[in-house]
Amino acid sequence: MDNHLSSTKQEIHPETSGSENKFVRNVLVKATILFLVTNLLFMIKDPLPSLGRLSLYNQIFPGRQRLPYGDNPDRSYNLTLNNLAAMFASHELAVGNKPDDEYRVILVGDSATWGYLQKPEQTLSAQISQLGVILPDGRRVRAYNLGYPVMSMMKDLLILSHAVSYEPDLIVWLVTLESFPNDKQLYPPLLQNNLQPVRELIDTYDLALDTGDPNFTRDLVVDRTIIGRRRELADLLRLQIYGVMWTATGIDQDITGYTPVSQDLAPDEGFHDLNPPHLKKEDLALQIVDAGMEIAGNTPVILINEPIFISSGENSHIRYNFYYPRWAYDDYRQILSRVASENDWIYNDLWDLILPREFTNTAIHLTLEGVSQFAAQVSLLISKVATLSH
Repeated sequence: MDNHLSSTKQEIHPETSGSENKFVRNVLVKATILFLVTNLLFMIKDPLPSLGRLSLYNQIFPGRQRLPYGDNPDRSYNLTLNNLAAMFASHELAVGNKPDDEYRVILVGDSATWGYLQKPEQTLSAQISQLGVILPDGRRVRAYNLGYPVMSMMKDLLILSHAVSYEPDLIVWLVTLESFPNDKQLYPPLLQNNLQPVRELIDTYDLALDTGDPNFTRDLVVDRTIIGRRRELADLLRLQIYGVMWTATGIDQDITGYTPVSQDLAPDEGFHDLNPPHLKKEDLALQIVDAGMEIAGNTPVILINEPIFISSGENSHIRYNFYYPRWAYDDYRQILSRVASENDWIYNDLWDLILPREFTNTAIHLTLEGVSQFAAQVSLLISKVATLSH
């Protein structure tokens, strides 16, 4: 009896085992084919922009008052990501059609415009809106914050190229010398991770930037697969998840104190790879401003040289601050003013508008009082241009 059962098992087992192996093999083959096809479609169609537009913001959560950016996501309920579609979809600009009684002003600039060390309601754009300016035609001035940390005119241009689709009535472009050196233009990660639109801007406006730059040659096959872009996919999900706590707290930046900007400076006249005694027009990425004016089209643009900290400490006769030796900054102001005049740009130089005590941790970041003073001045400029262009 036992021998018979043993014999039966031996006769059945090889057949069963082979069937199971074939099933497993078929599942693995089909899974592999599905994986390859999915990655191929992912590479061809690039669904990330479309996925980025699928947002809980302006639907379940209110739109954010500034573009997502965060050094400490768990404490700021915010994060830095590189999907432009998702960044704009999370912004309050994407809530819907522009109200008929709104005079829409878009602010583009660096971390000072974004509002480093400021709450959303304390930023330059927020304070301009809070002034409640009503234009002669009855429209109220509403300013929107599209500033973004890291200084680069090319970074501003990329954001501006997306911003114009939101029907601005006026664009305020806040700049400073540190955004103009040629070696800063392709530096921001936001640019390095948006290769196609950056290259399109460079080609369309014939910008003197090298599309063969090492930062822009990472477009490998693996970088375009699901695996290669898994971090971007995860960031899209995280941005939505953070919306819960952000909505509950209003916190989008971890503000835990700072080291005050230094009055005492190094006896150094260097500025990037440029040396005294003078800057040349070619040292600055002024062509990018010209491209921005073309993108704006008939929409007026106010170009503003933003306030900087002016030191009175050690070696302040050599440098204005950590960023700028006096020779470079003085030349920059003269060059920008001259080029603006030659091109009929609306330009205002507000470099010394704010007293040194109203700066926080860097030569461009302002205290709440400093922002208030700046907002009052910018608001006057907005009202003047809006009235003249109506």
